[in-house]
Amino acid sequence: MAENKATQGFDLHHVKEAICVDTNRVYDSCADKDCLADLRVYLTDCAQNVVENATSVRPRSAEILNCIIEVEKVPFNKGCYSVDLTFFVKVCLDALNCPTAPATTIEGLVTFGKKCILYGSEGNVKIFTSNYIPCGADEQNPVGNTNPTAKVQCVDPIILDAKICRVCDCCNTLGDCCDSVPRNISRCFEGNFCCNCEKAVKVTLGIFTIIQLERDVQMLIPAYDFCIPTKECSCDTEDPCDAFKKICFPLDEFFPPNARNDTCATPFNPNSSCGCCK
Repeated sequence: MAENKATQGFDLHHVKEAICVDTNRVYDSCADKDCLADLRVYLTDCAQNVVENATSVRPRSAEILNCIIEVEKVPFNKGCYSVDLTFFVKVCLDALNCPTAPATTIEGLVTFGKKCILYGSEGNVKIFTSNYIPCGADEQNPVGNTNPTAKVQCVDPIILDAKICRVCDCCNTLGDCCDSVPRNISRCFEGNFCCNCEKAVKVTLGIFTIIQLERDVQMLIPAYDFCIPTKECSCDTEDPCDAFKKICFPLDEFFPPNARNDTCATPFNPNSSCGCCK
């Protein structure tokens, strides 16, 4: 039974040889859905002046600018590592003075941290590699090691709520020192960040993340054959209008479907696992 599971999905009759590859193996991973409430939006001078005269704000969009990752060993827990993440998010808001006046668009910075513990196994070897340069002496690359590497996959957050508040009513993740913002982040904003102010803006963000802990390993895998391309390169310079005529009309863009998938295309069935059809 164990042999059948190991060979499931492989046609062993077409395997030509077993080859060794150097690749990154995922030792541990986790997926999270976080709702972060009352995070302070750090504004520049111009944006802060707009907020001081505004009565309310409404959310527009959010974009992750960077994520700083730190990996440290967990004491007394062999093979486990703590992954500390610091996100820097650029948010776009509309500031309103009165219902009849047009909104003023402002941008600000939101930062927050996240921590998890993952298994990354053990490894204490040093790695030395050379860098080949034509017509020159080989240079030595910096010494590496087999410590695990953390990788974070995430989508831009969703702004669930935005309000004007007092500074003491929101989470000051940077404290009273805005100089701690990395230079590559502050370059994305015009002006200087100001922390000492009367009014502040707080937002609630929803974010999805996948965190992986990888390690460089050598693995033995079955090889079927070389990857020889079977598609010919297209050098056709046909008329642009002829190419446009081959594109199907995007009906779904004009008439959004009322069913999420094929199983919901039939009338509602109370015994069905999908309850989205009506």
